[in-house]
Amino acid sequence: MAGQPPAPRGTAVVVGEALVDVVHRAGQDAGAEHPGGSPMNVAHGLGRLGHDVALLTRLGDDAHGRLLTDHLAAAGVRLLPGAVDADRTSVARAEVDAEGRASYDFDLVWRVPDTPLPPDLALLHTGSIGAAVDPGARTALDLLRSVRGRATTSYDPNVRPAFFESPAAALARVEEFVAAADVVKASDEDLAWLLPGHDPEEVAHRWQGHGPALVVVTRGSAGATAVSGAGTLHVPAPRVEVADTVGAGDAFMSGLLHALAEHDLLGGDALPRLRHLGLGTLQALVATAIASASITCSRAGANPPTRAELAAFG
Repeated sequence: MAGQPPAPRGTAVVVGEALVDVVHRAGQDAGAEHPGGSPMNVAHGLGRLGHDVALLTRLGDDAHGRLLTDHLAAAGVRLLPGAVDADRTSVARAEVDAEGRASYDFDLVWRVPDTPLPPDLALLHTGSIGAAVDPGARTALDLLRSVRGRATTSYDPNVRPAFFESPAAALARVEEFVAAADVVKASDEDLAWLLPGHDPEEVAHRWQGHGPALVVVTRGSAGATAVSGAGTLHVPAPRVEVADTVGAGDAFMSGLLHALAEHDLLGGDALPRLRHLGLGTLQALVATAIASASITCSRAGANPPTRAELAAFG
């Protein structure tokens, strides 16, 4: 599109679950079906922002799998080989009561296909259930470790307590991924469950000391806090009329990764620059991520912005 910079170079690979959310509301017989899964949402968001994106996931050869494949294709996201097999597609069933409270039941099949990563890999991202449930989580961690230094690695815990025995067990797994990532994004809700009573900014500083160049904590309507070698920065969120917050955290993540690409901060050769960010660049990165999340909150569902919408925001 005229006036826009060229699309970022190199392939972004996202590793993690793609599933279908089946939402049953009180008083309704039929359940509404929506594409879901945090890593899939991040891949979808990057695709809409003009990136060359591949999703390393698994789907069944069934109606739910075809729903997800079509959803991804519409954003230009491709599946890496081996994604579709004869098993069922994962489903998250949500029962929503009359007060709007939801309870979830997961029917999950999670393993990572054994397939080579693209030779022009610039980014490897993972998180959420895909980084929590074995055997897929262990493979995702091995992949992060294997490409560290030749591609940027990123991680969003997006914790689902149902998949862990305790916060302590979850924290041990999360911090393995933190140590293998160059960029970490977590919500203040994640940190409150993992480390109750701890200040989120203090946790971000601790995690940044484990190896990441950048750790960002999202705080909902209060914006976000970023910790890097340049220091600590608090970036407020603009006021928007909120339709819902579905997919907002994933849109923040894809917006942050997009901003890193726009500032030539993705890829192994960019790591020294990523570790020596100036505060002005850090402000711009986080502001772009917040804008991406804000646009998503302004409309229903996990509906991240296009490049044109993100450029026009504000």
